[in-house]
Amino acid sequence: MLKKLMGLFSNDIAIDLGTSSIIIFSKRDGVVLNEPAVIAFKKGVLTKEGVLAVGKEAQLMMGKTPQAIETIRPMRDGVIADFKATEIMIRAMIERVYQRKRFIKPRIIICLPREVTQVERNAVKDAAIGAGAREVFLVDEPMAAAIGAALDVTLPMGHMVVDIGAGTTEVGVTSLGGLVLCKASRVAGDRIDKAILDFVRQEYNLHIGLRTAESVKVEIGAAYPLKEKLVATIKGRDNFGYLVRLELDSEEVRKAIAEPLRQMAATIKSVLEVMPAELAGDIVDNGIVLTGGGALIRGLDLYLSEALALPVRVAHEPLLAVGRGVGELLNNEALLQHVFGREKSHIPSKHIRL
Repeated sequence: MLKKLMGLFSNDIAIDLGTSSIIIFSKRDGVVLNEPAVIAFKKGVLTKEGVLAVGKEAQLMMGKTPQAIETIRPMRDGVIADFKATEIMIRAMIERVYQRKRFIKPRIIICLPREVTQVERNAVKDAAIGAGAREVFLVDEPMAAAIGAALDVTLPMGHMVVDIGAGTTEVGVTSLGGLVLCKASRVAGDRIDKAILDFVRQEYNLHIGLRTAESVKVEIGAAYPLKEKLVATIKGRDNFGYLVRLELDSEEVRKAIAEPLRQMAATIKSVLEVMPAELAGDIVDNGIVLTGGGALIRGLDLYLSEALALPVRVAHEPLLAVGRGVGELLNNEALLQHVFGREKSHIPSKHIRL
């Protein structure tokens, strides 16, 4: 039955539905869309007709719109904060990819954060079917991240992956095609941005936006002392209402984000503490793999390796690891059978919720 469902249709797609971005992978063309998970619409008119922009165009509007226009990120902290906006955004992204192929009904695999509820999963499936999908599979983010990081999840061997997104840090341990352990924490990229914003306000009485804080994180963010300090120039408003320009260095940013990084390490440690002994031995040998945009923070692998006394490495192109993982599921029949073959609901089980 599964083989019949799979079929060899080149128009099938896989979607990484993240808190900050949506990546769509085509079976035929690879990555065909990588856009911010943002939607702009007429205030009070959250319908297909009321939507003004999605993705990059909507992100450019954030913080700059008149009162009649609202921009939001429908995904917050690893959960769906707005069902309707998420549904409209998914449909718009799928239709953008298939704008000239509306007669084709693709099979779609969608990757979701582990904390998304069953009701939210059903809403995502309905949105994809409403956009023209003939069949929808849902996969948890840690599993997709492990696959995208080139880990062989089908072996009777434990692999630990830490996917650091915008809203959540998800720690997963895979073995035999399933997630044996999984824990999610809401200390992730957004919390790090907030820590930078708070630091600048407390230390310099300067008010900046979250987008500015995020750019500082990307430009000079570091979790471990660097050999040479990096410097970034930021602009904001002081307590007297004057516009001010300020220089920050990477050592200041490292101190600013120390607490969320400590909490991140504590989340990983809490999974290690309840791990079965045999799997623990595998993790000692294989180490921990970091994926997601947060993995790009300079020296994060060194910081976590020192904090956990385990080898830690960053996956190749960590930002695209989850997208590559769902793409691999789309292209690999044997792997898809391993992950979904035993589950009628198309959702992997054998999770231990911590």
